[in-house]
Amino acid sequence: MTKQLFSEFGLAETLQRALAKREHITPTPIQAQAIPEVLAGRDVLAIAQTGTGKTAAFALPILHRLAGENGGGRGRAPRALVLAPTRELAIQIADEFRAYGTHLQLRLAVIYGGVGQRPQVDALARGVDILVATPGRLLDLMGQRRVKLHRVEHLVLDEADRMLDMGFVRDVRRILVALPAVRQSLLFSATMPRDVARLASDFLRDPVRVAVTPQATPVERIKQCVFHVPFESKRRLLADILVDPALSRVLVFARTKHRADRLATQLEKGGVAAEAMHGDKSQGARQRALERFRRGEARVLVATDIAARGIDVDDISHVINYELPNVPESYVHRIGRTARAGAGGIAYSFCDAGERESLGQIETLIRQRLTVMGDDPAPAPFRPTRGRPQRKGAGNGRKRKARTLAKARSVH
Repeated sequence: MTKQLFSEFGLAETLQRALAKREHITPTPIQAQAIPEVLAGRDVLAIAQTGTGKTAAFALPILHRLAGENGGGRGRAPRALVLAPTRELAIQIADEFRAYGTHLQLRLAVIYGGVGQRPQVDALARGVDILVATPGRLLDLMGQRRVKLHRVEHLVLDEADRMLDMGFVRDVRRILVALPAVRQSLLFSATMPRDVARLASDFLRDPVRVAVTPQATPVERIKQCVFHVPFESKRRLLADILVDPALSRVLVFARTKHRADRLATQLEKGGVAAEAMHGDKSQGARQRALERFRRGEARVLVATDIAARGIDVDDISHVINYELPNVPESYVHRIGRTARAGAGGIAYSFCDAGERESLGQIETLIRQRLTVMGDDPAPAPFRPTRGRPQRKGAGNGRKRKARTLAKARSVH
């Protein structure tokens, strides 16, 4: 029977106190389904998007089981290993483990690249129970014999689809070979492409499959709208839309690192507090940008897909796809950054002539048409054109722009 309250799971009293302090009373669907199976020691294959509470779905039962087992953190080898694709996600997972395990005598370390390894090596030398890591840095430290994985009893592979998208499949398999054959393994993924399914079949033993949303289906609470706009007009449209104070915390997606930097700089010059976040930024710069956005000091965060996968910020009012993604599934991940924790959200997409085909693929994937803001282009088959579109009727264009922005405001 599905549990309706955290108190029904039989979690350790120390975890119950941590939950009460955070005012977590009712589990989310993924937590209600996964926690009992993890507590029972089963391997789990979970299909869950970011923002569904999946971290607690594995952190709480792992903390409960470690707290009730002998061994402690005095040895150098961890007993639980969580692999994450990005530094930001690894840090957020570690923060969740610390928050829930605040009353437990368990040691945790988080290791990732892009920073000096000395503090991480020192933490491992002191002994840990739980290790949260990105694959590259973990393999590096394994090669230096700074970390051993022979005591791992619980393995979590989080955001497996993004892990494989980023080219970590070989690294992950090398790490799996170093783990004990007898262990509990959990795999969480937003989608289940063939490569993820193959990886799951290779390292999960008779797993329980849990899913809280259909594969690649966007959150129903999100209002999804599209502006058909020439590429050279996108920056002006973004500035015009941001005049509306209802766009209180906005995540803007750009396709390239260069574009993310330029947009953030241009917004700052226009009086809009903005930060850019992408893979070329140092770890410190990425964390500062994320913290400014989380605290509300930066109203807009412009990010690329890879960098944004680790963003876990509540109360994002709007997601804006400045450029549509090349892969339709990425659209689902992008818009899922809003409408979290039961709230609603709005997603705007800017579509130029060259992106009409991508828009069609997105609408086919999600099985619905996006609400068109302003003028809908002619329904003729898409044919890419060369050169800049010819301006016709500048006065009429201003009137259409006014109608479009008025319609956008009516969405709120």
